[in-house]
Amino acid sequence: MENYKSIPSPCYVLEEQLLRKNLELIKSVKERANIDIILAFKGFSMWGVFPIIREYINGATASSLHEVKLCFEEMKTLSHTYAPVYSESEIHEIIEKSSHITFNSLSQYNLFYPIIKNSGRKVSIGLRVNPEYSEVETDLYNPCEPGSRLGITCDKFGDKLPEGVEGLHFHALCESNSYDLEKTLAAFTERFGKFLPQIKWVNMGGGHLMTKQGYDIEHLIKLLVDFKKKYSVNIILEPGSAFAWQTGFLYSKVLDIVENHGITTAMLDVSFTAHMPDCLEMPYKPKVREAFEPDGINKPYRLGGNTCLSGDYMGDWCFKNDLQIGDAVIFEDMIHYTMVKTSTFNGVPHPSIGIIKTNGGFSLLKKFDYENFKNRLS
Repeated sequence: MENYKSIPSPCYVLEEQLLRKNLELIKSVKERANIDIILAFKGFSMWGVFPIIREYINGATASSLHEVKLCFEEMKTLSHTYAPVYSESEIHEIIEKSSHITFNSLSQYNLFYPIIKNSGRKVSIGLRVNPEYSEVETDLYNPCEPGSRLGITCDKFGDKLPEGVEGLHFHALCESNSYDLEKTLAAFTERFGKFLPQIKWVNMGGGHLMTKQGYDIEHLIKLLVDFKKKYSVNIILEPGSAFAWQTGFLYSKVLDIVENHGITTAMLDVSFTAHMPDCLEMPYKPKVREAFEPDGINKPYRLGGNTCLSGDYMGDWCFKNDLQIGDAVIFEDMIHYTMVKTSTFNGVPHPSIGIIKTNGGFSLLKKFDYENFKNRLS
């Protein structure tokens, strides 16, 4: 831990070298398949590194007015915008700062298309469709479960798309591989293939975890090239996790150690519910640096968060040496879908945000204080 003495605790730490490695692969897929790959802010919106990302790709997808504005201000470009629902109070600014706008329902299209048409701006209109097929097993992350509110099912269409629609958008993957995409594409074309001659682009959404070790890149590229050749449409992918996959960690420290009924809990200066919510939602057990599963020999520790939520804990881990107050505990791969979902529940301090540069030096990008907490309330 000697190299981390300058890192405040707690802190999200992105490693530039690892980010660039992911970006190089994503750019390679983009160029070899001759498609567009854009960054989904819902998975990663650490705008302090947008200048690095812009070296490799030049687009982003936004799911709210605030993300639209962030794209315009920090990615320096108009956004591909999709939201499950738009409000009339925000639509004018969304139109002004978007290159593409995708609607989740025909009723929203009918409400807002006339406004776009009369705005004088050239905005490419899309509709999100529901292929009614997904390989995602966790219902919380499955947009195609029966009764889903996301996307238009094929029975809602006739033989012709509405006026002005230039693209179709589906999103049915979550940290998935290219073979999941292949099966999803089969369901999509079975239900919506008749509309492909009527459009200019297909947005295949996110969930394409192409930067994960073992992902079949060659299969992905062939799939995309063949689809584009067969249907003569532009293809857009908008992963979030793939950009920031395994690019950094959450640095924390042990503040106390408590025991109850034979369970030893290391109390940390971070929270699972406030700072790592996916661990409880998914749920999944994150990797902890220099920790391992209980082996019956070493002392196991439950890791506890610093909020008063009873379930704000995870366990069990063993460490080579018994944990002591002041020891560092490092949670791996905590950059994607982490910072974007944090809260200040209980008023616990939000972790700082920093980056380890390619030269090995640490740079603190943001430190949160009481005013950040207070300004979220009234």
